[in-house]
Amino acid sequence: MEVLESKKIDLVVLAGYMRLLTSVVVDRYAGRLINIHPSLLPAFAGKDAIGQALEYGVKVTGVTVHFVDGGMDTGPIIAQHPVPILPEDTPESISRSIHAAEQQLYPEVVSWFAQGLVQLDGRHVTVNKPV
Repeated sequence: MEVLESKKIDLVVLAGYMRLLTSVVVDRYAGRLINIHPSLLPAFAGKDAIGQALEYGVKVTGVTVHFVDGGMDTGPIIAQHPVPILPEDTPESISRSIHAAEQQLYPEVVSWFAQGLVQLDGRHVTVNKPV
């Protein structure tokens, strides 16, 4: 916290962070703390989202960028990108597709924050993109 505060951090961007954060961080950075998850939340939260999707037999999975709250992948959803699951897909091929979608979506969402376009109202998120 000292390092974040000393650097005057406006947005904390997590990726691959597999632990719940304490309320010390979550409360201090509420509305300014985001994460990316390899599923279309609220489906398949937590670990091994791709394995969960395959086991369940869904036809579409994807990625979700969401605010971090005190729960496991339960924060308000900012953006999602679907990824189809094809009959010939393997865990490895789906993982590659998920990573490609993450690499496209996450920088876009971060740019929305930099432009002041993201508004959070309770669990509802609005992105006010210019026309």
